[in-house]
Amino acid sequence: MKFALVDNQRVEAEKGKIGLCPGCMQPVIAKCGSLKVNHWAHKANKSCDTWFEPETQWHRDWKNLFPLEWQEIFLTDESTGEKHIADIKSPLGFIVEFQHSSIKREEQLSRENFYKNMVWIVDGSRLKYDWPRFLKGFKNEFKRTVLQGFFLTLFPEEIFPKNWVDNTVPVIFDFSQVKTADPIDEQIKNILWCLMPGRAKYDAVVCGIDRNQFIDQVRTKAQLFDKETPEGFVKSFERAMNS
Repeated sequence: MKFALVDNQRVEAEKGKIGLCPGCMQPVIAKCGSLKVNHWAHKANKSCDTWFEPETQWHRDWKNLFPLEWQEIFLTDESTGEKHIADIKSPLGFIVEFQHSSIKREEQLSRENFYKNMVWIVDGSRLKYDWPRFLKGFKNEFKRTVLQGFFLTLFPEEIFPKNWVDNTVPVIFDFSQVKTADPIDEQIKNILWCLMPGRAKYDAVVCGIDRNQFIDQVRTKAQLFDKETPEGFVKSFERAMNS
């Protein structure tokens, strides 16, 4: 957890400090060392968010691209009373979740059902085979479309990690931390690659997004693709392709 309440102010962890969790108001202590990013931890060693997981510097770097007041927003599930921390929640209600570690399929779908208007950002550098598999698929399996930046692929499960295929919300893969030597590959890896939910006829829809454009979109829009729902986007994409 990046923030805790100290003297009723949201502050980041500093060695020796004690605060309160903004969600459950229980004591948390600052954990500051050389192996993990500075963070707050519950004294009882149990987070009030059942979806909690340790953060990496990759998480923090992404979070810091957005205003502090948008970061780590506690939301309550009205049906269960559980509290969950959205990594980023814009004033327009758009939620961004950053995922580095592995995650169970059931939890993926639970988060998507709870947050609804959200997008995943997945660290594509965690497993060494994810980038070579994507690069091979991009070069051999991606079919260009009449819409700039959009591609179709018949077998997304052979290009992306299988547990991220067939999600109900857009999933964006960030390969920027991968080391490459080829200048063309370097350009490809620095693009955010978004796998859209649903299919256009039989193909999955993939969109290449400039990082700065994505950040601007989150800052100014209520959804990633204007006002379209994910299902509506795919239908609009099909209409555009057939026009």
